[in-house]
Amino acid sequence: MRVLPTLAAAALALSALPVLADEAMPFGYGIFEGAVPHLDLETCPAELAGENRFCRLTIGHDEVHVFAFSRDGDVPLVGHASWHADDLDLGALFE
Repeated sequence: MRVLPTLAAAALALSALPVLADEAMPFGYGIFEGAVPHLDLETCPAELAGENRFCRLTIGHDEVHVFAFSRDGDVPLVGHASWHADDLDLGALFE
């Protein structure tokens, strides 16, 4: 029986999982940039626009998602909006 090697492999795989923190981890641009395929936007949509912000666009599940980040500190995520592709008027997003 190969139970012991299988258990050892499972224990090793579980030990590689990240430890769950008691506190929420901030989602900043450093994590987003490497993990999420995206396009850089020259300007943010009106509802996400703000001083000292920049936005990134992703597409998934028939939706366009825009993430807004602050340029302050650790460059935290400060806003998000989604639009279904069928309802999208790209020109209206950036007026």
